[in-house]
Amino acid sequence: MDSKLKELEHKIGYTFQNTGLLKTALMHSSYTNENHIPKHMCNERLEFLGDAVLELVSSEFLFRRSPKMPEGRLTKLRASMVCEPSLAMCARDIGLGGYLYLGRGEEATGGRNRDSVTSDAMEALIGAVYLDGGFTNAKEFIHKFILTDLEDKQLFYDSKTILQEIVQAEGKDGVSYRLTGEEGPDHDKSFCVEVRIGNKVFGSGTGRTKKAAEQQAAYQAILKLRRRN
Repeated sequence: MDSKLKELEHKIGYTFQNTGLLKTALMHSSYTNENHIPKHMCNERLEFLGDAVLELVSSEFLFRRSPKMPEGRLTKLRASMVCEPSLAMCARDIGLGGYLYLGRGEEATGGRNRDSVTSDAMEALIGAVYLDGGFTNAKEFIHKFILTDLEDKQLFYDSKTILQEIVQAEGKDGVSYRLTGEEGPDHDKSFCVEVRIGNKVFGSGTGRTKKAAEQQAAYQAILKLRRRN
């Protein structure tokens, strides 16, 4: 077995019976395309499965943790926990990008650090653990690596709204967002945005959509304002 895969197993605290599942979870479609491997061998099917397992486990977690919280707030909180930037954050915590099998083009354009790639791989890894070790092991993995730092994830998810509220409460000048750049092909474009309070730049962010980039920029601005205060 590849020493890198063993290293990842050690990091996540789970040993695969079928190491092929782990390798598949790490295999981006750019790698299978480039190496003429059948399309179904990339991690997209495991990602599909992992997404469903993650939704169930996170729903149960919130349902039990907050017995009086209404459905609308539960839905919003769950969305903040399992959105692409949150999953990418979790992937960074275990250095998942460094273990991925990528095509040369994806590698050259920074795929290992791209939120869309690492968040998908995180879901695929959940799917692989589920198939290999069953629901209990998948649930344990999710609780350990996904359902953490909920306050920070909620802040990130609602960052544009929260920033607007902070600025209004402090009587500062208005908040504005400016697109500063675009990268990548049309099917996988990355947007760069900066946020200004008045005429001063307070944060910047990147994302697959302008909205995601704005959320990240707003989050950085909130952290900067908090440090000042």
